[in-house]
Amino acid sequence: MVLVLGLAGIIAGCHSAGNSGAPHVIIRTEAGDIEIEVYPKQAPKTAGAFLSYIDSGFYKNGSFYRVLNDDNQVTGAGASRLIQGGIWKTNHAKAVGVPGVPHEPTSMTHILHTDGTVSLARSEPGSGTTEFFICVGDQPGFDFGGENNPDGQGYAAFGRVVKGMDVVRTIYARPENNQSFTPSVHINTIVRK
Repeated sequence: MVLVLGLAGIIAGCHSAGNSGAPHVIIRTEAGDIEIEVYPKQAPKTAGAFLSYIDSGFYKNGSFYRVLNDDNQVTGAGASRLIQGGIWKTNHAKAVGVPGVPHEPTSMTHILHTDGTVSLARSEPGSGTTEFFICVGDQPGFDFGGENNPDGQGYAAFGRVVKGMDVVRTIYARPENNQSFTPSVHINTIVRK
């Protein structure tokens, strides 16, 4: 019993030590605020890019525009539950002008796609830029080797919601048509806390 408690304490200490001093950001939306802890130690390229976009003001007047839920799954892919946002719909020219971030798979970062994980949207490894998604429920198919990418590389997770999952779930429940929110959910801005 003492050994088990001791190991639990060591594991908890390692987990919190790995994230001590992690920056926090606030996504200010029309539905409420979402606070995210970002992990540059585990995912330096992905987290660094995301923070640089925030510091550059890219997300002012962005939106959450896409949802994957039980009723609108992609044919042939594993079940997915998420909300996706960024500037793709509100500032497309800027979104496509940003260079891709080198892919950091979960096998390297050890940040798994559990409930509230924030990850970089992409088509191919290294193509992700300003667009991100938040997992609603555990999504192991997004991890390295998971079934949601034909290339098996998964997505690059870089943070986690620490406050405001109720806001995420409120957005997730909004009306949608063919995976698009109708209307999109306005992001006023994303700022460092």
